[in-house]
Amino acid sequence: MNRRVRLRIGLVLLALLVAGMGKPAIPAASAESAPAASCATPEYRQFDFWAGDWDAYDFGTPTIAAHVRVDRILGNCVLREDCEGVDGHRGQSLSIYDASRRVWHQTWVTNRGHLLMIDGQFRNGEMVLTGSDPAKAEPTLVRGIWQPVEGGVREIGVTSTDGGTTWKPWFDLMFRPARAAAHDDKKSVAALDTEYQAAVKQNDAATMDRILADDFVLVTGSGKIYTKAGLLDEARSGRLTYTHQEDTEQTVRVWGDTAVVTAKLWEQGTDSGKAFDYHVWFSDTYVRTPAGWRCVFGQSSLPPPNTKK
Repeated sequence: MNRRVRLRIGLVLLALLVAGMGKPAIPAASAESAPAASCATPEYRQFDFWAGDWDAYDFGTPTIAAHVRVDRILGNCVLREDCEGVDGHRGQSLSIYDASRRVWHQTWVTNRGHLLMIDGQFRNGEMVLTGSDPAKAEPTLVRGIWQPVEGGVREIGVTSTDGGTTWKPWFDLMFRPARAAAHDDKKSVAALDTEYQAAVKQNDAATMDRILADDFVLVTGSGKIYTKAGLLDEARSGRLTYTHQEDTEQTVRVWGDTAVVTAKLWEQGTDSGKAFDYHVWFSDTYVRTPAGWRCVFGQSSLPPPNTKK
């Protein structure tokens, strides 16, 4: 091959190289989103119920312990967890079905140097993963149990120092969809308070029971105090009948997990056959719980001057 031919071939190769620069053979987004054929079996989908954007609560309390995001990566072969605790504790895990051993595996690491590797199975509707905790001074087994529940996921942690003969509680978390932005909270609380006023008008004790916290207290401008039980008994008795039980000038203010509703309420009807008709200002305080917003305290004014009809 003479020098001129070699030069022309080199120029052609150079032009092809330049034309292909910046153009990957497989677009990154397509490669990530396309399910891997090797991960298409049903076993790889057993843990998908955990995928989502969550607020993790200490079970049975309104206390948020962490924000957790779990997403599918690597062609839907792997679940990646990113956990940020309210105390500054952060951790990440990777979970995958290991087809070679027919088990699920999870590796967990934290910003405090903790490494944990656990294996197990999905059985009877729950994921159960177990392993040794190398950070403990004495041999310790740890076990995580994930259960899909209505509207979320519950994760229970237990430990054993006798080889699995007995287990002790470690933690108990409830994952709920991450809370909405503040303006969505305002809409939710406003709608809930309007629903409560409608339930009072209809003597709908079941709806009132759902919205009021068990330790709810109402204090009126005349000094009377009503408990949840008292209000429910009153609704069930049918002693009060309403022609009007609507509010106006409603304002909702939200501070984290607490919201306060203020509004002007028109109440008209009969009490044991005796007519009443008046306006009052009221405020209702709501608190976010794992089961949703609940009204914990109410306060109403005396009827302002010149408002009685």
